[in-house]
Amino acid sequence: MELTVEGISKNFKNENTVQTVLKDLSFTVREGQFATLLGPSGCGKTTLLTIIAGFQAASGGRVMINGAQVTRPGPDRGFVFQNYALFPWMTVRENILYPMKQRRVPAKEREKRFKELLAMAQLEGKEKLYPHQLSGGMKQRVAFIRALAGRPEVLLMDEPLGAVDMQMRQSLQEDLEALWLKDKTTVVMVTHDVDEAIYLSDRVIVMSAREGKIVDDMPVRLPRPRDRKGMEYQKHKEHLAEALKVAVGRQAETAVTEGKLCLA
Repeated sequence: MELTVEGISKNFKNENTVQTVLKDLSFTVREGQFATLLGPSGCGKTTLLTIIAGFQAASGGRVMINGAQVTRPGPDRGFVFQNYALFPWMTVRENILYPMKQRRVPAKEREKRFKELLAMAQLEGKEKLYPHQLSGGMKQRVAFIRALAGRPEVLLMDEPLGAVDMQMRQSLQEDLEALWLKDKTTVVMVTHDVDEAIYLSDRVIVMSAREGKIVDDMPVRLPRPRDRKGMEYQKHKEHLAEALKVAVGRQAETAVTEGKLCLA
């Protein structure tokens, strides 16, 4: 599987003006790679993710998966939303089975996949619970394995831990990494968290505040699980901090360095 973003542009018209959010953006994500989009607010990260998902059309360029152009949403792409988007009237079991039923997966195969995913996420015994009965961490895991249930070619995640408090965040990053390592689905994630990007990603693409231009494309070749206190890990954080200064402009240099800038 190869995901190709080729010359993507996106314009929004507002009365007599046209706002260019993305302009001529291109990159390729190889099979099994975990790539993250990082950049300042308004740089078009989520817009790009929804274009890849087929939720909205680009103004120019194209997205290709395995050589086929994306024109609408499809089962080859799973999506994890910031607020989980679980069906509140469905149990954990029903939520996870839903995408497989939509793809008309045979019942026997559905049941096998369901048990595999439940074990993978350590949610055995929770299958009869409803979303309102789950903790934030459990909801996040259900949302993740539901997105994997239909065996998508690409998993798209928009701030998957954005609704979780900071105390839980690192623990859930470790859970998310463990789940991904078992399945190795190709991932494109949007996050505002520099540490999260480095901990989870094989690659971090930094987008500029203006027109979403790529100002850096940093590989992360650190061994897993990653040592957040290690020297190489800290060097990666410093590298991204410098890239973000370019992305947001020198006037925000102090805020980026001190980690106080909101990059949602």
